[in-house]
Amino acid sequence: MLPAPHRMRRSSDFGTAVRAGARAGRPTLVVHMSVPEGPGVDGTSTVGFVVSRAVGGAVVRNRVKRRLRHLAASRVDRLPAGARLVVRALPPAAAASSHQLARDLDSALTRVTSRPLRRPGAPR
Repeated sequence: MLPAPHRMRRSSDFGTAVRAGARAGRPTLVVHMSVPEGPGVDGTSTVGFVVSRAVGGAVVRNRVKRRLRHLAASRVDRLPAGARLVVRALPPAAAASSHQLARDLDSALTRVTSRPLRRPGAPR
């Protein structure tokens, strides 16, 4: 389970990560990550999930979200301090094995953390 302090809840945090963050896509998911700077930013990394209706019905979406939340919980310590990570599930995630989801998440995290990050408000 993803600890409560690491859960992303505010819409503005999701928007910042998606608009201003680095992005890495894989067959089953897309990862967006931003690392805000400045005063008032704490060192706690947060993770949020987006699973749309395109993935499937409510039962399928909740199952995918639970699996991704479990995978992210064991990887949150690898994120830079204060990072905002959004994991967006794609329709193939519904039929993917946990092993494939883990492989895609690891690959996307490696790619997004190795890139120079754009800062919120910086031009693309």
